Amino acid sequence: MTAGSPGPDDDDRGREDHDGHDGHEDREPVKEPAGNEPLTARSALGLRAVLSGVALVAAVAAAIVFGIVANRDGSGSAWGAAVVCVIVAAIAAADLAVIARRARGR
Repeated sequence: MTAGSPGPDDDDRGREDHDGHDGHEDREPVKEPAGNEPLTARSALGLRAVLSGVALVAAVAAAIVFGIVANRDGSGSAWGAAVVCVIVAAIAAADLAVIARRARGR
């Protein structure tokens, strides 16, 4: 280290700059949560319904296409893809059912 250059033990803690501040800006205190956030939280059920509807239609269409291809070729991978699409369609349908139940509760 050269003379006059700050070393690892030389930091600005406790020093004041030229206008009398210690280098820390005045910060607003952190607000505590009010405790009612879950009661007032809103979900984007409309967007969720649209996305689940699109996923349902696309998964059913893909399952049909993969099923036709698998039936023609007898390909095991096409049957696997059709099964995955059916599972995605079932999840999307279940999500739509949950969305409809929550929408009725509003």
